[in-house]
Amino acid sequence: MDVNITTNSFEWDAGNQDKNMKKHHVSWLECEQVFFNQPVYTLPDEQHSKNEERNFILGYSDAGRLLFISYTIRKNKIRVISARDMSKKERKLYYEKIKADTEV
Repeated sequence: MDVNITTNSFEWDAGNQDKNMKKHHVSWLECEQVFFNQPVYTLPDEQHSKNEERNFILGYSDAGRLLFISYTIRKNKIRVISARDMSKKERKLYYEKIKADTEV
């Protein structure tokens, strides 16, 4: 099931901005780009949604980098929790979803 994102505003926690850059070399700007580039694939992250509803998005940055981003919506703003390069399994899922969407 795709998650419908109804906001284009972001809220950044300085700790997460720095963590994503240091740990995975993903800037906050690259994270935001993924939400606006098509196609994207969004799903609920049920495993990590115990305290608040979390989702993840598979997409690409303006540089063509394939990224996995975990996020939540707080006060109608997207709050990125973590961002990293897609795993092999996630890339396969992303391309399968794109193929299925274009065949419809």
